[in-house]
Amino acid sequence: MTPLFWFRWIRRIVLGIILGIIVYVGSVAIHIWIVAGEDERPHSDAIVVFGAAEYDGTPSPVLADRLLHAATLWRDRVAPRIITVGGQELGDITTEAQAGRKYLIAHGVKPKDVIALATGNDTLQNARAVAAEMKAKHWTTAVLVTDPWNCLRARTMTRDQGITAVTSPEHAGPAVGSTTTDIRYIARETEAYIYYKIFGNDDEHSPGVV
Repeated sequence: MTPLFWFRWIRRIVLGIILGIIVYVGSVAIHIWIVAGEDERPHSDAIVVFGAAEYDGTPSPVLADRLLHAATLWRDRVAPRIITVGGQELGDITTEAQAGRKYLIAHGVKPKDVIALATGNDTLQNARAVAAEMKAKHWTTAVLVTDPWNCLRARTMTRDQGITAVTSPEHAGPAVGSTTTDIRYIARETEAYIYYKIFGNDDEHSPGVV
């Protein structure tokens, strides 16, 4: 067999690997887009609001939109309680979870129906904290509230923790808007989802994921 023969076979193998990677990345992006359009609201044990930034106890626009959507689900009796989750960054005076609880109560949700889990600074940490709390209380089903593009990753991580989870995304926040914005968020989530599937960890704090 000539060197040209081996070169051609090696080239075919490399091109096949590259094509496979492109197909896989594309399929993940499409899956993220499909799940982002789903809105499931079965009667569940809890509505879970994934954390986002807060400023001195005031939820950011992203977090506020998630909380308002969760409050609507609670009023519609999708679940008897809302779980807010999220820790605090350096310099914060409160946690995302506590800011979320305060905001929900201010918007009419009964204090006894809001549980704040003041821990976790990324989606995976949030999922683990929620799962631990729910298992301790023998709850098994949850409706997750987050941005549309984060739904697949949040749902996958929560299910991997043993919770039967579905998603009901909010569509009013800044993560949903122009085509450019949507593409940017889908690209970010595609990277983060693949990272999680390969390494079993979350890369939300890497330079490419903001």
